[in-house]
Amino acid sequence: MKMNCVDQLRIVKISKMLLVFLILDWLLAPSIDATIHEPGFSGPIENITAPLGREAILACTVHNLSSYKVAWLRVDTQTILTIHTHVISRSRRVGVTHSDQRTWFLHIRELRETDRGWYMCQINTDPMKSQLGYLDIVVPPDILDRGTSADQTVREGSPVSLTCAATGSPHPQITWRREHSKTITISEDVHVTSLESPVLNISRVSRQHAGAYLCIASNGVPPTVSKRIMLTVEFPPVIVIRNQLVGAVVGSDLVLECETEAYPKPVSYWSRDNGEIVPIGGGLEPQRIAGSYRSILRLPIRRVTGSDYGTYKCVSKNSLGDTEGTIKLYPMQPPAMENRNAIQKLNIVAGKTSESTPFGTQDFRLQDYNRAVPRDRFCYNLLFLLIILIKVVVS
Repeated sequence: MKMNCVDQLRIVKISKMLLVFLILDWLLAPSIDATIHEPGFSGPIENITAPLGREAILACTVHNLSSYKVAWLRVDTQTILTIHTHVISRSRRVGVTHSDQRTWFLHIRELRETDRGWYMCQINTDPMKSQLGYLDIVVPPDILDRGTSADQTVREGSPVSLTCAATGSPHPQITWRREHSKTITISEDVHVTSLESPVLNISRVSRQHAGAYLCIASNGVPPTVSKRIMLTVEFPPVIVIRNQLVGAVVGSDLVLECETEAYPKPVSYWSRDNGEIVPIGGGLEPQRIAGSYRSILRLPIRRVTGSDYGTYKCVSKNSLGDTEGTIKLYPMQPPAMENRNAIQKLNIVAGKTSESTPFGTQDFRLQDYNRAVPRDRFCYNLLFLLIILIKVVVS
């Protein structure tokens, strides 16, 4: 069977198409093979966070490197750090290592804040292939002397602001506390144990605000740091006297007391009603027991005499003012009889039963001399007791 002309034309056309495909396959084969075996990155560079002063390691993983080279660059400065196994940077802190030429590690030791930024891993193909990784440096908090309050001294009733400035990365959180967990009184109605703010404002200072305040800075990077700020409150003297009338018997000993509060430290002393300052020494010895703002001024008087009775003044002065309080010492009569023993009962029965005793059964009760029994009655009872005892012994 003979092919007609149409079939012959079809065969020629197909043959030409096959020839074109063969030619294209021959031309494209080297390019496809090169693409399949060309170097590339096996994964992204992980971002790294490292503390100040430590070492950071950035990793870049590649495949099919063959004779190509890997380089590390600093992006912001366009600085070449390493090429293949060679360190180009002049910094002794930079190094490079690899694992079977698959993972290339950039080492940066003794980290500084200036090392923070983007880094590039590059393969010297044509065109060049590259990827980026970020290095973040965290810095522990540090409280700055400039911008942070020093110790403060203020008048009572005035407002005060304490400030605290700190650096670090991330930026630190500032917390205020008082020593010994005391409450911070911000205003009349606001009382807190701690306050998160760079500024501590107290609207009206009182002497209860006096003491040490702690400015604490933290950002999650150890160590947390703090600064101690002392708040001193000035106010004129105040005197409190618990007993303004004191009675004493001649020959007895006693102590007069007055409490004072003041800052700056006051000059305190005792004086008599005629203005005479009580001398130091002898039976009169002023004593001052000091606390922070509070002190107790004590005046011991030994073996009270008639000249000791009268009015005593407790005087306190400082640069902001002065005040005084008075105590009146008055005489008291001594009790006629004092006996602190409890009531005792004494029954005296000798030789026979109470019914046959020639003197009968006598019940002598010693009186409760806390009730001040007269001397003559006591002597009479004692004499009567002695007579009965003698008669019993004789019989």
